[in-house]
Amino acid sequence: MRIGELARRTGVSERSLRYYEKQGLLVAERTPGGHREYPEAAVDRVVRIQELFAAGLCSSKIAQLLPCMRDTDGRPSAIATPKLVTELTAERERIDRMIADLLRSRETLDEVIDTARGR
Repeated sequence: MRIGELARRTGVSERSLRYYEKQGLLVAERTPGGHREYPEAAVDRVVRIQELFAAGLCSSKIAQLLPCMRDTDGRPSAIATPKLVTELTAERERIDRMIADLLRSRETLDEVIDTARGR
């Protein structure tokens, strides 16, 4: 599929898709005319990239992680290195801290809302 079709199907801009390719996160074949052609699996790959960005991972970390994930179902493959495991564990701990901070913020907002409502 061409870049416009991939953008439409994933809701990701063509500019972002070009960036993903430049960062080594996404691979496209080139037609004789120079157009990008993506395989069907690129849809799942782009969705996964978006999820990882949303989790706060940077593109270089995502580039390390993607080879350790299967595109078809997102499940892990067996090629993760001990160093990557350590780095991903640190990322997970960072996300856990962010979740805890957000929960505290929500509790504070709930208290202010309850007070404002006169409870």
